Amino acid sequence: MTYEFDFQSVLAYWPLFLDGAWTTLQMSFWATLAGFVIGVLCAIARSGGPNWVRRGVGAYVEIIRNTPLLIQSYFLIFGMASVGMRLPIMVGAVLALVINIGAYTCEIVRAGIDSIHKGQREAAECLGLSPAQVYWHIILRPAIERVYPALTSQYVLLMLVTSILSAVGANELFGVSNSVQANTFRNFEVFIVLWVVYLALSAMVRLAFWLVAQLVFVRRRKLGTPL
Repeated sequence: MTYEFDFQSVLAYWPLFLDGAWTTLQMSFWATLAGFVIGVLCAIARSGGPNWVRRGVGAYVEIIRNTPLLIQSYFLIFGMASVGMRLPIMVGAVLALVINIGAYTCEIVRAGIDSIHKGQREAAECLGLSPAQVYWHIILRPAIERVYPALTSQYVLLMLVTSILSAVGANELFGVSNSVQANTFRNFEVFIVLWVVYLALSAMVRLAFWLVAQLVFVRRRKLGTPL
C-alpha cells in the first residue's frame, strides 16, 4: 500500500498554526510565571511555616499531583459553571495550568531548600546577616539554582501538556490542528507538522531558560558550571 503525502494543503493553513503556536507560548508564559511565584511561596510555607500552613500546602500539593490536569481543567471551566461561576475557556485553562504547575514547583523548590545545610544558615547568622538576607542569599537563591534544571524540564513539559487543554476548547496549537484536519483530511501530515512545531517550541523555551540562567546565576557562569 502506498501513501501520497500532501503537505501543500496542510501548510496552506500556516497562519492558523502560527496563531496556535503563539497562543501555546502565551499560555505557557503566564502559567510559568504565576506558577513559579505560587510554587516558591508554597515551598517557603511548607519548609518553615506554622503547622497548619504546612498541612494546608501539603494537602494542595497532594491533591493536584494525584489528579489529572484534564480533570482539574474540567472542574474549573465546566464544574464551576454548573454552580454559576463561569470562567472564559482560556482563563480557566491558564488557571488550571497555574494551579497544576504551582504544586510541582513547590515540591521541586522545597527539595532545593531542604538541600541547604543547616551550618550555612548558622554561619550567615554569625556574620551578622539579617533573617531576610539569610533566607534570600543563603537559602532561597542557592536552592533555586540547584533545582533550576528540574524546573526548566518541568516548564517545558508544561508547554507540551497545553495540548491536553484542547479537550476543553482551548484554541492552542493542538486545538487549531483539529480544524486543519477537518478541512484537509490529511491527518498524518498534520501530525508531522505538529511534531516539528512542538520540537521547535521546546527548543525555544529551553533556550529562553538558558538565557535567564546566564543572567541570574552569575556565579555558575563564572565558574563554568553547566545548568
